[in-house]
Amino acid sequence: MSRPRAFGEECRDGAGLGPELDWDRIGTGDSEAILRPRDIYAGLAKRPWPYLRHEQGEVLDEWFDRRRDDRDVVIKQNTGGGKTAVGLLIAQSTLNEGIGKAVYLAPDKYLVRQVREEAARLSVATTDDPQDPAFLAAQAVLVTNYDKLINGKSVFGVVGDGPEPIDLGIVVDDAHAALATAEDQFRLRVPASHETYQKLLDLFADDLQHQSPNKWAELQAKDPTALAPIPFWAWADKKARVMEILHPHRFHDDFKFAWPLIAEVLHLCTATATAKAVEIRPSCPPIDRIPSFVRARRRVYLTATLSDDSALVTDLDADPSLVVRPVTPGSAADLGDRMILAPVALNPQLDPEAVRQLARQFADGDRDGDGVPEDVPVNVVVLVPSEKAAKAWETYADRTYRVGDLAVGGKQLQAGHVGLVVLVNKYDGVDLPADACRLLILDGIPRPLDGVERREAIALADSSVRLAGEAQRIEQGMGRGVRDSEDYCAVLLLGAGLGVAIHEPRHLSLFSPATQAQLKLSSDIARQIKGEGLDSVRQALRACLGRRHQWTERSRRALAEVRYAPHGTVRPEAVALREAFDLAATGRTIAAADRIQLTVNDLDDKALRGWLQEQKAAYMHMTDPVAAQQVLAGALNENQFVLKPAGGVESAQIKAAAVQAREAAQFLSAEYGDGVNLVLGVKALLEEVVWGDEDRSDDASGPGSAWAATSDS
Repeated sequence: MSRPRAFGEECRDGAGLGPELDWDRIGTGDSEAILRPRDIYAGLAKRPWPYLRHEQGEVLDEWFDRRRDDRDVVIKQNTGGGKTAVGLLIAQSTLNEGIGKAVYLAPDKYLVRQVREEAARLSVATTDDPQDPAFLAAQAVLVTNYDKLINGKSVFGVVGDGPEPIDLGIVVDDAHAALATAEDQFRLRVPASHETYQKLLDLFADDLQHQSPNKWAELQAKDPTALAPIPFWAWADKKARVMEILHPHRFHDDFKFAWPLIAEVLHLCTATATAKAVEIRPSCPPIDRIPSFVRARRRVYLTATLSDDSALVTDLDADPSLVVRPVTPGSAADLGDRMILAPVALNPQLDPEAVRQLARQFADGDRDGDGVPEDVPVNVVVLVPSEKAAKAWETYADRTYRVGDLAVGGKQLQAGHVGLVVLVNKYDGVDLPADACRLLILDGIPRPLDGVERREAIALADSSVRLAGEAQRIEQGMGRGVRDSEDYCAVLLLGAGLGVAIHEPRHLSLFSPATQAQLKLSSDIARQIKGEGLDSVRQALRACLGRRHQWTERSRRALAEVRYAPHGTVRPEAVALREAFDLAATGRTIAAADRIQLTVNDLDDKALRGWLQEQKAAYMHMTDPVAAQQVLAGALNENQFVLKPAGGVESAQIKAAAVQAREAAQFLSAEYGDGVNLVLGVKALLEEVVWGDEDRSDDASGPGSAWAATSDS
């Protein structure tokens, strides 16, 4: 028996077959690179699937044939619709076309690994090293997280510091997560432990006391709920002293990543003091500090849940005329099967602890709750917004995972039965397909943590701006358990806040069309079991998880004719804020104020009008401080949570009790469409209150917060 020949070794039998062929040099020649993504996939020697999914092909063809030359493109597909493969094929097309070096941005390191694994299946060459010669030679796609690109020490360069900008074609996966990262990276947080914290408080002590003696006292007492905005006029007038305090520390670990991004617009920033930090951030991220992103010839945003696209304009300076024209599949029926129920909306008397016990029983296979497992145990995944919320599940959970453990936790869930698993503050970017999650529970949603966001949440408590963000986070969370059209999952929403979100019409309209269809179908079930106990909830869940044909038929029918919204949503005030900030950043503050006023003229939302007028006044202060205070006084008439004018406010006569009662009744009628909404609204308000030593509300951004928040004016 002859041994195998080594490469280059000739046959010893005299046949002279010569060296082994180098196949990498055959069939390349001068042929043009394949540009069409569908053809790139068809040309793979080993395809992970025989064909692209129909919806993937539709999206890729639409992008290539009609939108390829647009600098900003939003691609919307339902969760599990194959967005990652779409993004990778677009990145490969970008390389083949010679647009520039291709970068695929994912939210975190965990997802970077997932994307690279998918790329390997697609034979797309990738690297996670920005200095990799293959990336620099435009021969491989760089897959990295947002922080690598957007920070004050970006390897891609920052204006005035670092390497020259790189020509890029950028694919942004999970665009909603990118927005949160961008906002965070453009925020300077001066912690209370840093020496400059107290210097800043001392500098603005008189201004803060004038705004609110109570809030100043809370700051002095280190009250964790303390929140005190520094007036814009004080911040602007003392900008030289602020620079003297902060500049020497620009290389400190707490400063070095944010300082290069905001230093040039420090005077335009909003500053808020809390017991933990002084937080400084501009009204819009000055994204032009990252020239490689701003100058990128191609920017593609992949999203499943971004129903309101405004933040792409305010945060990333995307072109609003392009953002409102999303690329979508022809049908939105590519979403998996979900039954979505909120027990407290079915019966306000249901005990959350009993629901936790139900979850434990389903994880053990005891679906009828008699203590005897009669069904196959399932993985139950619980999403909680905080460590505090996770503690309520301690006695029921088999595992609790945090962001750093997700890679291990995700693999364990996908490998088999784990039981009841709690994920802390991770509502996006986690894939839990098939048996990895059959019952998904959202126990609350993340609340704003940063001081500026908390203040905005109070000022715009009942505005569509806040509601849209809340709906987006809920939809992100609900999407974890279904990853393709054949997948299925039951979803329980705990708490009155989430009950309001799927019951109140204003919230419902902010979800994606497919989710709205599933919520409508689930509401038909909810109406039948309204007022019943958990046994009725069990019965409904068993119909979904047991794949009862009556449920599956109706579920498929509900999605069959659903279409994506043909146009995206970019709110006019978002465009105004972006354009005004860009004007102010170049010294044209009068034009910036005028730009905001143009939009205010067309708004009916009084709270939003007042909020925008405060920003207008901040720009006006740069040239006309007196007029700015007059504008602010007018803003206070429309929104009681804006800053108090420097000269104080006129006292108003307290209304008679009968007048107050009449106005309260009118408010309740307008705010809550029916009795269920009223009950849920009050319960949601009470959920926001944390009874403890401080006896204070944990945050005032939840439903009904307009009642709870107080004004010192």
